[in-house]
Amino acid sequence: MIDIKFLRENPDAVKENIRKKFQDEKLPLVDEVIALDAESRKAKQEGDDLRAARNRISKEIGALMGQGKKEEAEVKKGEVAAGAKRLAELEQLEAELQEKITKIMMVIPNIIDPSVPIGKDDSENVEIQKFGDPIVPDFEVPYHADILDSINGLDKESAGRTSGNGFYYLIGDAARIHSAMISYARDFMIDKGFTYCIPPFMIRSSVVNGVMSFAEMEAMMYKIEGEDLYLIGTSEHSMIGRFKGQIIEEKSLPVTMTSYSPCFRKEVGSHGIEERGVYRVHQFEKQEMVVLCKPEDSMEWYNKMWSYTVEFFRSLDIPVRTLECCSGDLADLKVKSCDVEAWSPRQKKYFEVGSCSTLGDAQARRLGIRTKGENGTYYVHTLNNTVLATPRGLIAFLENNVNADGSISIPKALRPYMGGKEKIERR
Repeated sequence: MIDIKFLRENPDAVKENIRKKFQDEKLPLVDEVIALDAESRKAKQEGDDLRAARNRISKEIGALMGQGKKEEAEVKKGEVAAGAKRLAELEQLEAELQEKITKIMMVIPNIIDPSVPIGKDDSENVEIQKFGDPIVPDFEVPYHADILDSINGLDKESAGRTSGNGFYYLIGDAARIHSAMISYARDFMIDKGFTYCIPPFMIRSSVVNGVMSFAEMEAMMYKIEGEDLYLIGTSEHSMIGRFKGQIIEEKSLPVTMTSYSPCFRKEVGSHGIEERGVYRVHQFEKQEMVVLCKPEDSMEWYNKMWSYTVEFFRSLDIPVRTLECCSGDLADLKVKSCDVEAWSPRQKKYFEVGSCSTLGDAQARRLGIRTKGENGTYYVHTLNNTVLATPRGLIAFLENNVNADGSISIPKALRPYMGGKEKIERR
């Protein structure tokens, strides 16, 4: 959510930003919110004038009563009563107008960074840089579900009976390497100076509305029936919500956290749920990084954060690339975002394993997260980035570490979490 003052003073810039995101249907909202804002400020001014008049007349009534002029005092009391009635009407009107303004402001997209490439959808995202050589081995790399089956590591049939399509059982060494990757990701970020946290896995609607757009919520979130609770789609939501309504001392910034959580997503859309493998599923696990910082430091942290994900995957001998998200592929709250994609030697192309975003003060403004320093109180900037989301990370690991004989090599970084094991043998 952008600052209403900025919209009021820069309506053309806000409209141009909407055009860059190819959301022309939202253009009328700018003029609508400006008109509502003018009406709201007019009502507020009239209310302030009435309050000032009430205070003045109250003093006059006191003076008249002291002089024994009761009849004149009663006339003044009538003026106060009439003013009170009008003031109540204005307060109700102002509240209604503010509700309408907030509802509209929640769907007007955040101002994107000037460096964001302009494009309609993810097909126009721009490759930034490759890290590691994308190798295609001299043998056919099996589909990841087949690799998992070869070590008796995947059972989707039973999961279908217990939970339905989009769920899975990981078993034996497959489950162990999955947990090893998560544990390594946790320690990797702790070594970077981030504070480890396990957050609540359910959040209230007030937090959901603060961290994401309505469209995202409908497509992603599972609601708990009969309660004001949603299962988290990523721990970022719960982690940012931790600071809802808080004022953070400026000297405490930046706040750098890394969090573990299971994640639950409807995955509504044309892509659908993967029938056989585990690339797109309803439930997965994730190690996340979240930063709250001063506005002037947010771009520096953005670049640090995505580079940590690149470093993490390269430490597992997995080639990756970074992809700049174009304007049309950015969620409405995001200022700038890039994806980290891992190399798939089976498909001979890259696929997404993580995403890094800076949201400016949009989430902080919605949730009331501020900081206080020498120059006053202001909204912090929030950023988030995936360290590891698995089973996608597991897929990247399997494809890049499977051998011609079906065994799976374990990189040095993961061996301490696997009891020193160097290889998983085909069963």
